[in-house]
Amino acid sequence: MIVHDKFYIDGHWVAPHGTETYTVINPSTEMACATIAMGDATDVDRAVEAAKRALPAFMATSKAQRLDLLRSILAAYRNHYEEFAQLMSLEMGTPITFAREAQAMRGVVHLTEAISVLEKFDFEWSEGATRMRLEPIGVCGLITPWNWPVNQIVVKLAPAIAAGCTTVLKPSEYSPLSSMLFARIMDEAGAPAGVFNLILGDGQNAGARLAEHPDVAMVSFTGSTSAGIEVARCAAPTVKRVAQELGGKSANILLADVDLEQAVTKGVAGCFTNAGQSCSIPTRMLVPRSLMARAADMAAKAASEYIVGPADDPKSSLGPVVNKRQFESIQGFISGAIEEGATLVAGGPGRAAPYDKGYYIRPTVFSDVTPDMRVAREEIFGPVLVMIAYDSIDHAVEIANGTQYGLAGYVQGKDLGRVHDVARRLQAGTIHLNYPAADFSAAFGGYKQSGNGREWGKAGLMEYLELKSMVGFHH
Repeated sequence: MIVHDKFYIDGHWVAPHGTETYTVINPSTEMACATIAMGDATDVDRAVEAAKRALPAFMATSKAQRLDLLRSILAAYRNHYEEFAQLMSLEMGTPITFAREAQAMRGVVHLTEAISVLEKFDFEWSEGATRMRLEPIGVCGLITPWNWPVNQIVVKLAPAIAAGCTTVLKPSEYSPLSSMLFARIMDEAGAPAGVFNLILGDGQNAGARLAEHPDVAMVSFTGSTSAGIEVARCAAPTVKRVAQELGGKSANILLADVDLEQAVTKGVAGCFTNAGQSCSIPTRMLVPRSLMARAADMAAKAASEYIVGPADDPKSSLGPVVNKRQFESIQGFISGAIEEGATLVAGGPGRAAPYDKGYYIRPTVFSDVTPDMRVAREEIFGPVLVMIAYDSIDHAVEIANGTQYGLAGYVQGKDLGRVHDVARRLQAGTIHLNYPAADFSAAFGGYKQSGNGREWGKAGLMEYLELKSMVGFHH
């Protein structure tokens, strides 16, 4: 049993003010695996105070000094790589192979990208007689989710440090173990006291206090759209910057000339990434109506090949979902889709066999889904693909854009001119054309209710900076 009863504040491990604790459940077994302290408003205030004290000195550091710190963090992270993979596998049920190859790897790639961006970045330049200057926004509150725990820490923390901001991190209480390890590597990397502070707690108490705190200049939040609205509401009275990466219901448009089997198989794999617990994955597959029957058969075959199993089994290709609440929510979506008349072609309700414990969802595919069904409108956050028929490209674009979300979109087809045309028409922050490799310098973020602002690469660094114009500088 892992016990975390201290927070990392001002360069030290300190006892919390809050007296609440929270038991972390291993979703593969439903057994308790850790106990953590839960912070209150006083803990948030202490952490913000430490970040505020550290800010003037850290804002004054040179680019070279901040690059040295980021390189030290990367080196310390690499030293604990396997430990990160093991902890994420334990706390959120991600299969150990995926934890190593994807979850833990994200820490390396985003730190490397942040270093590369900072090396080439100019904080000052001239436009005519005016000198433009980018300066750190100040103390930043970082509120991260459970589904990609390290990824979400690094895409917020690395650019904040690159910019010269100090930070308070509040990770999700559902996946706190990898975050606590991250605090250890920040300590090992020699982060100056107060530049990075970590507290644990829930959204209602710790998260809300961080978002409303008058000394926090910016809050960066990743999570559900409903929680993002609350963060913005808390932040509004102090007019702070709010960056949000929220929900998604991304459309995957298969054009008529596509290699159908390859497009469907890769589309299923995309939807089932991380047991479907990713906000930008292709969860709505849009197929020409004449191809629907064939595509549904291919999707059913692809879904049937997944090996559902415990996170610590290297053979598992689909682990459990994170907790009981998620499990029950996904079950509700599945039974609701059947009631609404969607055609179940793979999976279905109930726990995946042969398990009587663990939050194992059967890999599920619905065909003949219509855009008005709840499974087509709402984010399910589980391994459930919905397939929707369309009659023309205009119809496909209308369905794809007919949602409150706009995080990502996917287009597959052989005629690249047509693929590019459809991509330009989609109202979403990242469009993936013909299942490309990930590009960690691409800006990541959403249109509409999928959020505000961008993460990753140069765009991610810009979020943590204020622009100053010094007029009459060159006279």
